[in-house]
Amino acid sequence: MVYDLIIIGGGPGGYLAAERAGQAGLSVLLFEKHALGGVCLNEGCIPSKALLNSAKIADYAKLGKRYGVITENVSLDHAAVIDRKNKVVRGLVMGVSMKMKKNGVTVVNDKAVIEGRDAEGFRVRAGDSIYTGQRLLIASGSVPAMPPIPGLVEGYESGYVMTNREILDMTQIPEKLVIIGGGVIGLEMASYFNSAGSKVTVVEMLDHIAGPTDREISSILYKNYKRKGVDFRLSAKVTRLSDNEVFYETTEGVQSVQADKVLVSIGRSPNTRGLGLEAIGVEADRGRIITDETMKTNISEVYAVGDVNGVSMLAHTAYREAEVCINTILGKKDRMRYHAIPSVIYTNPEVGSVGETEESAKEKGLDVKIVKLPLSYSGRYVAENSGGDGVIKILVDRKYQTIQGVHMIGSYASEIIYGAAMMIETEMRVEDIRQIVFPHPTVGEVIREAMWEI
Repeated sequence: MVYDLIIIGGGPGGYLAAERAGQAGLSVLLFEKHALGGVCLNEGCIPSKALLNSAKIADYAKLGKRYGVITENVSLDHAAVIDRKNKVVRGLVMGVSMKMKKNGVTVVNDKAVIEGRDAEGFRVRAGDSIYTGQRLLIASGSVPAMPPIPGLVEGYESGYVMTNREILDMTQIPEKLVIIGGGVIGLEMASYFNSAGSKVTVVEMLDHIAGPTDREISSILYKNYKRKGVDFRLSAKVTRLSDNEVFYETTEGVQSVQADKVLVSIGRSPNTRGLGLEAIGVEADRGRIITDETMKTNISEVYAVGDVNGVSMLAHTAYREAEVCINTILGKKDRMRYHAIPSVIYTNPEVGSVGETEESAKEKGLDVKIVKLPLSYSGRYVAENSGGDGVIKILVDRKYQTIQGVHMIGSYASEIIYGAAMMIETEMRVEDIRQIVFPHPTVGEVIREAMWEI
């Protein structure tokens, strides 16, 4: 059989593309060597949120007295948390599998390697079988970046060093946890294990945490986690690892911190090694498959979506890229836009961001007005957060009065930020937003309040 579309990778981009293509009547073959849902569902987005939710409940219980709730001896049962996480993941993986069956998608649980192209189409090998498809979509995702730090590989092989995969299945809480990297993954894991009782130290090469997040917002998050007991070593380059010790270098020289376990979370790299891209001549830059705004590669009828193209390594970006790809295949005009993709750090407090930051606006020479409001402008925020220091920060184009960026830290940021993304995507003006009726009392209505400060 010659399939209309072969997809390599069953993560968010791959399985949603398979679903949309199946709904459109295309014959689809999907390869996934591990489990449907990919890293996001099995080793990232979903399992980490299950852990973080448990930590948030524990944090609130410990502070119950502030809200008139008497609690004693609050603690996390880590084994029970992991058990619940596994049940959540199993249920959602089963849901993805059912969607594939419903839409007529054939799933092969094996590693796929591109063999070449002939008159019938693209040849892909899995095990001892060869499959053929008229079109090829590569959605093979990404893998944790492993820098050449002496002792890192040896530590990983012994179980002393972990990536996001291993730490989410760890059965015991380490007394001392060192996290290499203060980006999203590192901060979320610092959040959980700090709440669970670990002494957490984050070693970050930059002079700030949270990477490209608006610097003012990341500074507030930093202060929150310093107060909670997380130890940050900034402007620090890890030089080597040994048993129970991580060495790093700063302007003050070489220093070290003890660790029972180490999490390496310095980013992710496109997963293209051993895929067989060279067999058909797909162009890549340091492993990143180059695509245009319709998700096409340099080879006709070959597409790439998700982390593997390295543009925006977020599950929701992969979803949209998958839809653009399938629409392109079906002859529907569509294109991918990246300027209004929201991002979230699911710590407690949460951070939500979309669009230009104050730093990126300056770099691009944009003429923007910046409006900042404390979330205490929201009655609901005050009612639910004793002593909270949440903030929303909005960047507005001075000439056209359109929203260029929104950044906030505080409760419900993850659920509010999509509205800001819509405002940027649709080029809403300040006056347009002033006319929208926001529900009261909600934290999100601070956006409307901010429009009257411009």
